[in-house]
Amino acid sequence: MKSWSRPWVPRLAGNGSPPTLHDTSSGLPVTTATSGVVSLYVCGITPYDATHLGHAFTYLAFDTLVRTWLDAGYTVDYVQNTTDVDDPLLERATALGVDWRELAASQTDLFRGDMEALSIIPPEHYVPVTAVIPEVASAVDALMNDGLAYEVPAPDSIGAAPDLYFDSAAAADATSWHLGLESRLDRPAMLALFGQRGGDPDRDGKRDPLDPLLWRAAREHEPAWDTVLGLGRPGWHIECSVIAVNRLGSSVTVQGGGADLVFPHHEFSAAHATALTGEPFARIYSHAGMVAYEGEKMSKSLGNLVLVSRLTSAGADPRAVRLALLAQHYRGDWEWTPDTLVAAEARLLAWRRWAATEETGEAQTVSPLVAGLRAVLADDLDTAGALRAVDHEAGGGTPPHADALDAVHALLGVDLRV
Repeated sequence: MKSWSRPWVPRLAGNGSPPTLHDTSSGLPVTTATSGVVSLYVCGITPYDATHLGHAFTYLAFDTLVRTWLDAGYTVDYVQNTTDVDDPLLERATALGVDWRELAASQTDLFRGDMEALSIIPPEHYVPVTAVIPEVASAVDALMNDGLAYEVPAPDSIGAAPDLYFDSAAAADATSWHLGLESRLDRPAMLALFGQRGGDPDRDGKRDPLDPLLWRAAREHEPAWDTVLGLGRPGWHIECSVIAVNRLGSSVTVQGGGADLVFPHHEFSAAHATALTGEPFARIYSHAGMVAYEGEKMSKSLGNLVLVSRLTSAGADPRAVRLALLAQHYRGDWEWTPDTLVAAEARLLAWRRWAATEETGEAQTVSPLVAGLRAVLADDLDTAGALRAVDHEAGGGTPPHADALDAVHALLGVDLRV
């Protein structure tokens, strides 16, 4: 599946340092330094109500990571999925009276356009779930054969075929995975979040209320695929596990997404991947903070969404939207207000005026801004600190040379020459 056009990224002199990231699992800073090839899996959208600023904030965080890796001279293998069949998508399509495939396709197209407008570097592999159903079914079949999955009766399915669930206790005994990616959560909190975020803790027949669905047997009027498991479709978490493992190998450098995916989605996608490969799924788990609007977390369920496409259609420069998001540290929760965009537009204007004074000819020394941006971004992607560094240069009255403007473009994704 095509993603979107890749923005041009200037090549800077020398190399920056691979960043250190906060690891959700350990709560500690962990270096991303490797032998030169890094892998990244970021969970993509369920394509409806795209693209709100919560989405954009997450994908911009990992775009910054990719840019710092490229500047460090690394080869980046980046995979992102799109969950183009899932209960919330089906429910929205039914409510709108449209075919779920048409809704998914139109919203994916809108998302692509928003990512391109924001100069987000696309993944090398952009994978819809509907393209990997046989892969997922084979993986679930392997888990069944290994005794890490079990049947739960589903009398309402076609032919009364059973649903298939992951055996969390068996997996914890047989592999290096253990429940608790987010160690601050106790079991009651896990059960509450599991129910709020797509789980079914009250389902009869499960061995543990937290066991997640691997395969849903076909129901009337629901999409289903004929596979080694019979007619049905995948559960949510196993999709990401299979897409990641089959394209990036048994262990990735960074697994990323929004903080609302820590539990249960990243918990169980890691569990499934480890059960399939015998290896820990990711070296680092990295999560972007939540964006609020009008006092509540921006979410599809609440409907309090600020959409990138609506901002740009109303005349907002995509570079200003990007700067508004970069002004927040990626791990922090924060609230969007109209003043957020006003401040970003003022910053962009000041930077463009500074860029318009660019000195021609070769600079005698490398701009200190290049080293400064590299240093702050290497420290857990401190984009807010990076913006302040550019503010200092832009307000200092010294015309920039090409390397400074190239650094802003390459590392922050803001082209000041247009």
